Amino acid sequence: MATEIDLHLGRRLRRRRRLLGLTQQQLAEQVGIRFQQIQKYECGANRISAARLWQLAEALESPISYFYDGLAEALERREQPAEKRVEMFSRKETLDLIDAYYQLGERPRRRLLDLAKSLNVGAESAEA
Repeated sequence: MATEIDLHLGRRLRRRRRLLGLTQQQLAEQVGIRFQQIQKYECGANRISAARLWQLAEALESPISYFYDGLAEALERREQPAEKRVEMFSRKETLDLIDAYYQLGERPRRRLLDLAKSLNVGAESAEA
């Protein structure tokens, strides 16, 4: 069963791969595995070993720390009470944003999501 850490690493792997414009197949070939293994890593179904994470970081031209960026915050968000999460999704602004997001095609949705996540990362470092 995937842990929150496995899911976070997988999301970061997918984000970096997409930012570089690589397919799962291309990345898999660079590290000597099958693309199905990349799929499993990205969805958190398989845990990424330290050695494999090193290879992936090298192939994606990023430090290993990149994969752990934002992990503490992600774990904190998961621990928020259910009432607070429900409250967030009951706001009109949130519902409008979700509605507009799903009216976009798949590619613009992915790009918008990557943009939103990068803006959040930028805001966090500006506050520090």
